[in-house]
Amino acid sequence: MSSSSRSLPSYLAIHAVHAPRATRILAGILVVLMIVVALALTITPWQQNVTGSGRVMAFSPEERQQNIEAPVDGRIARWHVVEGSSVKKGDPIVELTDNDPAIIERLTQERDQMVGTEVAAVRRVKTIEDRIRALELSQKTGVSAAKARVQMSIDRIGAAQQSLEAAKAALMTAKIQQERQSNLAKKGLTSTRNVELAELDYAQKVADVERATNSLNAAKSEKLSLDSELLRTDADAGSRIDEAWGAHASGESDIAKSRAEVTKVEVRLARQNTQRVMAPVDGKIFRVVARQNGELLKAGDQIAILVPNTTNDVVELWMDGNDVPLISEGRPVRLQFEGWPALQFAGWPSIAVGTFGGHVQLVDSTDNGAGKFRVLIRPDPKDEPWPTKTYLRQGVRANGWVLLNQVPLGFELWRQFNGFPPVISMAEPGTAKDATKDKK
Repeated sequence: MSSSSRSLPSYLAIHAVHAPRATRILAGILVVLMIVVALALTITPWQQNVTGSGRVMAFSPEERQQNIEAPVDGRIARWHVVEGSSVKKGDPIVELTDNDPAIIERLTQERDQMVGTEVAAVRRVKTIEDRIRALELSQKTGVSAAKARVQMSIDRIGAAQQSLEAAKAALMTAKIQQERQSNLAKKGLTSTRNVELAELDYAQKVADVERATNSLNAAKSEKLSLDSELLRTDADAGSRIDEAWGAHASGESDIAKSRAEVTKVEVRLARQNTQRVMAPVDGKIFRVVARQNGELLKAGDQIAILVPNTTNDVVELWMDGNDVPLISEGRPVRLQFEGWPALQFAGWPSIAVGTFGGHVQLVDSTDNGAGKFRVLIRPDPKDEPWPTKTYLRQGVRANGWVLLNQVPLGFELWRQFNGFPPVISMAEPGTAKDATKDKK
């Protein structure tokens, strides 16, 4: 170092030190980058979302996996399908045979016995019906005869009354004659014999009146007796008819029971003759569980598993309990299916590749016991259709992103750095205030 430089003051020496040009350029670039990043974080949008995973399933319970069970005890005689076979509704799946080789003969004998019992019951009912008709005819005849006897007694009462009236009139005449003869005898104008004849005639008339009175009373008593007999005849016949109708009802009940037993036996016999298990719906045989002629089956034992063809698939996502309050029906969802190539950008769903749209259809009201809540996702009709059944089978796993609000990227980084939830609302979700804020 020269003597002149050594003689410079120290505060002037610092100005002689210059930064390299490359350093100054790099510093400028960094400053510009910081400004650009700050502006980008401020204006770049970010789609908030919550994630979950699950699987594809059928929404309708009839289209979910079904167990094919044995309807009766027996063994498998023949399989009509193998694993992977496609079946239509009503197609035979398997044929069963009973464990008892003589079951057909025994059921046939039992059916014949039940048919014989039914025939006997029908004959008994027919006999009772004939008896009822005979009793009704007998009742009609007996009542008619009793009414005729009552009418005859009424006629006799009328005749007795007329006889009594005539006897009374004759008595009055005889009395007048007797009094006239007595008066004439006192004056000596008639003989004693005429007086005696008049008194005798008067006595006879009195006897006639008493006899007519007795006949009238007897006719009345006879009518009362015949009235009672009419009532008794009608009541006795009605009682016998009621007993016959009771026996008829019992016979009808026996016929109904016999027919029911015959129907049961015929159903069992029909099942034993051709014990075929049919496919309840269209689908594919997933598993064949039982072995042919290898094991005994009881009614209700599982013999195969059928996976129905689905027409309304949904995705079952399991969400964390912290995220469930942010999810409501109708929220948009992006889905990624297992086996389908996809490139997902969670914050920018518009540039994602291989994902499919959906909407929240249902949010369960309780968890699965481990803090997870089930959310069902239906396809978005305005978005690209979901993959075909070749890729989208029941049980295929899927990842889902439920889309929430759109915020600046800087806010999202600040939120995640501080551990805040995606949505901060001062009102309960679903209230009018919260709905207005979401709309804005």
